[in-house]
Amino acid sequence: MSQADAIALESVAKSFDGGRTFATHDVDLHITAGSFVALVGASGSGKTTLLKCINRLIEPDRGIVRIHGEPVNDRPAYEVRREIGYVFQGIGLFPHLSVAENIGLTPRLLGWPAQDIARRVGELLALVELPEDYGARMPDALSGGQRQRVGIARALAARPGILLMDEPFGALDPITRDTLGRACRRLHETLGLTTVLVTHDVFEAVLLADRIVMLEGGRIIADDTPHRLLTDPPNEAVRALMAMPMRQAEQVRRLIAAGPDGTD
Repeated sequence: MSQADAIALESVAKSFDGGRTFATHDVDLHITAGSFVALVGASGSGKTTLLKCINRLIEPDRGIVRIHGEPVNDRPAYEVRREIGYVFQGIGLFPHLSVAENIGLTPRLLGWPAQDIARRVGELLALVELPEDYGARMPDALSGGQRQRVGIARALAARPGILLMDEPFGALDPITRDTLGRACRRLHETLGLTTVLVTHDVFEAVLLADRIVMLEGGRIIADDTPHRLLTDPPNEAVRALMAMPMRQAEQVRRLIAAGPDGTD
């Protein structure tokens, strides 16, 4: 465990069928404070299970999860979760609460004064690039991209140092997805966060993350920078995964080179 590690998973294993098969199998993973890490893999590879183990939404069958060196099971789960921002794929805003009430929920539970909550809501609406008057709107009055911005603001409300994101852009159209991805990267840098993004989209991971951790069958099969994984994949499974963004980029280059009539 390095002093610089914000998150550490030590031999973490989780089974949902009594030990016959494992969603994660003795995973060791250390995430440096301030880094942006993408967990990538096909459905069922174990990436969401690992993410949920970090803030005790799921309890591993064995192994230790540490936040800043301290085992997470040494404290009540709700205390751990209040110090870690979590953005869900389904957004999960409370439909009966206004945007401002959704964003301010965790600070209110923590006992912040009302004026501090209102100030924080205003700060976060600005950070996620929503007008201040959106605080009075209800979630069903927002677009999908706007709701996800509110979900990100809510995750950051109590000033966590760690942000976990579980397929946060999966249900969005490509333009909104790209815009929000870049916004999250800016927030990561502006706020000095440690960010862990779960995604099945390798291209998204390449564009946003400092480091990509690839999972297959509940095990880590690669862990390196996007550049190294693109240029020197360690095995054929990783080579096949990284071939997609390379192929997409090459197709775009060929289209541009072909000119408007499709010829060179």
